[in-house]
Amino acid sequence: MGKPLLYLDVDGVLNPVFPHPDGDFDTHTLLGYSVLLSPRHGDWLRELADHYALVWATTWEERANEHIAPLLGLPELPVVVFSGYVPQPGDPRVPLMELFSATKWAPILRHAQGRPFAWVDDCIPPRLVRRSVLRADRLLLPVDPAQGLQREHVDRLLRRPPSRAWPNPWAC
Repeated sequence: MGKPLLYLDVDGVLNPVFPHPDGDFDTHTLLGYSVLLSPRHGDWLRELADHYALVWATTWEERANEHIAPLLGLPELPVVVFSGYVPQPGDPRVPLMELFSATKWAPILRHAQGRPFAWVDDCIPPRLVRRSVLRADRLLLPVDPAQGLQREHVDRLLRRPPSRAWPNPWAC
């Protein structure tokens, strides 16, 4: 089996809202938006790429390859497409209160196709995080959108990457 997948969000993770002043962030205007990016994040993601297959899981979708990846020194990455996603038979049911925060869940599960994965995002429903805690095949890491990705997240991802797939990859 290959490397586990690592699903990466952009806004709130690589583009924090209120980063620490020592965070080494540069301001970029991309698609009319002000985006804060740190070369440190690029270093960390290249380090993680030794252990994970990186995948964009962001509403930037393919635009992350065009605009974000070059600024972080990353190659073109696979992309999970969320826009226009049509629910399919077998998708996990999402409670009404989580419709917004869980919109990425079914497309990520479909993309993973049973492979072990980690998901780093600022908008992961707490219920999904709780349900994943005892699973060896997935790691869900919520990130504070004010500060974004921190070294502690990277260390956690490196310490114990997700490993074996469970018999039912669609189970929540």
